[in-house]
Amino acid sequence: MLNKMRNIGIMAHIDAGKTTTTERILYYTGKSHRIGEVDDGEAIMDWMEQEQERGITIQSAATTTWWKDHQINIIDTPGHVDFIAEVERSLRVLDGAVAIFDAVHGVQPQTETVWRQAERYHVPCIGYINKMDRAGADFFRVLEDVRTKFNIPTAPLQIPIGREGAFEGVIDLITMEEIRWDSAAEGERLILSPVDAGRKALAAEWRDKLIDVLSSVSDAVTERYLGGGPVDTELLRKELRKAVLSRSLLPVLAGASRRNIGVQPLIDAVVYYLPAPDEVVPALGHHLKKEEDIPIPCNPGAAPLGLVFKIQNDREAGSLCYVRMYSGVIKPGTVVFNVGKRKRERANRILRMHSNKSEPLEELAAGDIGVIIGMKLAQTGDSIGSEGWPVVLEKMLFPEPVISVSVEPRNLSDRDRLNEALALLSREDPTFTTKESEETGQLIISGMGELHLDVLVTRIQKEYGLETKVGNPQVTYRESVAQTLEWTERYSRVIAGKENAAELSLKVEGLERGSGNRYTNAAPNRDVPPAIYEAVERGIRGALASGIVLGYPCIDVGVTLTALKYSELTGTEFAFEACASMGFDEACRNAGPFLLEPIMAVDLTTPHEFVGEVMSLMIARGGQVLNMDSRAGSDHVEARSPMAKMFGFMTSLRNVSQGRAGFTMKFSHFEKKAESK
Repeated sequence: MLNKMRNIGIMAHIDAGKTTTTERILYYTGKSHRIGEVDDGEAIMDWMEQEQERGITIQSAATTTWWKDHQINIIDTPGHVDFIAEVERSLRVLDGAVAIFDAVHGVQPQTETVWRQAERYHVPCIGYINKMDRAGADFFRVLEDVRTKFNIPTAPLQIPIGREGAFEGVIDLITMEEIRWDSAAEGERLILSPVDAGRKALAAEWRDKLIDVLSSVSDAVTERYLGGGPVDTELLRKELRKAVLSRSLLPVLAGASRRNIGVQPLIDAVVYYLPAPDEVVPALGHHLKKEEDIPIPCNPGAAPLGLVFKIQNDREAGSLCYVRMYSGVIKPGTVVFNVGKRKRERANRILRMHSNKSEPLEELAAGDIGVIIGMKLAQTGDSIGSEGWPVVLEKMLFPEPVISVSVEPRNLSDRDRLNEALALLSREDPTFTTKESEETGQLIISGMGELHLDVLVTRIQKEYGLETKVGNPQVTYRESVAQTLEWTERYSRVIAGKENAAELSLKVEGLERGSGNRYTNAAPNRDVPPAIYEAVERGIRGALASGIVLGYPCIDVGVTLTALKYSELTGTEFAFEACASMGFDEACRNAGPFLLEPIMAVDLTTPHEFVGEVMSLMIARGGQVLNMDSRAGSDHVEARSPMAKMFGFMTSLRNVSQGRAGFTMKFSHFEKKAESK
């Protein structure tokens, strides 16, 4: 039943305790028989060898468990900014999320990033303040930090009993009872007791605050409260659920997952407050024949439609296609239609994943998440369904790669194997690209950061057994144009005794930063076959990826097809694709091309005594300090800097701060390179 299903993600900054919390959820729901620890390299959800060695989550891992007759599909996402694509594609297909906050550090940079992603996809959330047992932990300060930075009312469902090392449990403000966890039973047994007399006044004060926050978005609670009637548990949970589904407020719980405190009430909150698949706003699809956007109700009885949100290569099974079903049912052995590619494929097997293990499924129905084996052409973002209902779901957006390295095999005989490995990895990861340098013949791989590329190179060496030589990191620039220009291109070649001819006119223009590339056909003609227009668009898209002067991909360029001359005798697809590519090149070369460089958002955390040296180092690297925020025991500095200036920054930062400062860095935007101004 759909109302008994939850599709949730666990999201947070790196080291906030996502995987540690997920491991406890699996243990207490009976899915695993032991608690896997991240620090010991034994976490069930961190199954990759590199995840165990590095102690971080690299790939989002999916699993399914059961709690109080509810099926909970969980995706544990990475916290490191270099693997933001894993978070992006997970949030795209989830119905709800648990945002985990560090009780010491509060809202951290990556937490803000994933929160914005959740906002973009309208994903309802609940909050969990973890690490309440750490020195410097402050539940109420983090509540205020979340409210201020996310601009959303926070509704504490619990308040802590004790703090830092003396943290021993929570007061449940819904039921007004104290909850502690039996450490001898690994936290599996909960000990409930009435609120202690010394804490009654504080508990009553915070319950009033909870009711006050909820009454601002709930008329039912306001009426009950003003009428003098009791605001009971049932009413609170019912109205909290409505508020969460509309993203009107954020319920917050507390715990210390590593010490097995606070996890079971969090699972209860997932069931109580996060939506079932049929309670969220229906996904939007575009009907290719009707040329209109239509809502996709979550209905197992309707025509099948699902989204491929992740590809994972398995040496034995081939491509594992992770699919979220939005409508209908797919069964093993049936033919599915890749709507965007207009190709039929067979779903040989359907699996339910538990990290890197699996079990067979008899069907994959609307609202559920599973893996289909047998689809060879599917890519991340593809819609699969039936030919009779050609609907494509909105594609996912991924950030541009900003850093590149050259990679070469130790000997020429491994070149083909390396190309094959790179192709498989780029199919898995939309933010990883590979190309061959026209000047040097080297293979160039690009990704989101030094750690991202280091992980990929290590995978090439360990998983595919290829020894490689890796060059120094290089910045991945972009090209664009400054002017608007119209250009007419003519193409004529005799190939195999047949004339191939084409003529078309293009207008190229520079667009506002961040708007992306845009292609428009302003010369439609019913007498011209659709395949010709498709060939023109292919030529333009290919030219945009190949660059203008230096071979870097183009961004923020608008291209409009303004005229096209076609002859049945000589007008071939090949001719028009080549003509469009050549016309684009010539137009852009005359439209004031310039180079753009990636600018990074840098967030630094440093002890008070080193903040001056850290800011000086940032400025010396061509950076711009935007903001500084003092917190307990440390300062938080926000800055921007060109990517080219940030190589080796960690070593310099350690030197000026005696190894006590840290930083995270993510792509912010592209900006005109100083030398080309």
